[in-house]
Amino acid sequence: MKDINVNEIAENLRRVISRLLKILKNQTKNDELLSLTERSTLASIYQYSEILPSELAVMEKVTAQSMSQIINKLLEHGFIKKTPSKTDKRKVIITITATGGKIVEKRRLEKQEWLAQSILEKTTQKEKELLVNAIKVLAKLDDLK
Repeated sequence: MKDINVNEIAENLRRVISRLLKILKNQTKNDELLSLTERSTLASIYQYSEILPSELAVMEKVTAQSMSQIINKLLEHGFIKKTPSKTDKRKVIITITATGGKIVEKRRLEKQEWLAQSILEKTTQKEKELLVNAIKVLAKLDDLK
């Protein structure tokens, strides 16, 4: 049996995942309202339900000032709301609105539909079965369950 080169596997996997992520991001690239960072921030707020602006800035790898501008734009569009913290009045909690949640869900559905269509059109039944098993292996790498 041939030795398995894990470095080669890692490089090929990184390359394929990076290209696939780029394609998925481009599925909603023509968004007239929000930049990629604004969409990513909105998705993070959706994921965490309640979050501090400073936490968002760290997650998005932007300055506090840049995050403040992003938050203001999301507020203007009615996608999020700010609420004073009950424990520390100097802080605000960012939450998503129903409108913001619908935007995130719509984009996720668009990406999922594109990916499902690609899988349907470009893979055989055996390859689909391989994907099911590959997802289980990939989930182990990120401790997803």
